[in-house]
Amino acid sequence: MGINKDQVEGRVKEAAGKVQQTAGKAVGSTEQQVKGLGKEVTGATQAKYGDAKETVKDHAKESHKHP
Repeated sequence: MGINKDQVEGRVKEAAGKVQQTAGKAVGSTEQQVKGLGKEVTGATQAKYGDAKETVKDHAKESHKHP
């Protein structure tokens, strides 16, 4: 299984969202916590999309090997 752009970018966004949430909690900013959660969810979704693309690509390669 390879790695694609959506997987990498999604995981980076997810991590950044977690950091933003933690920073928001530390300074008592609900707004930053919510923004961080949104970024985390968006990143996780993008990463899962990338995972699905890789799975489809891998299955396609396998089906071509075994006609």
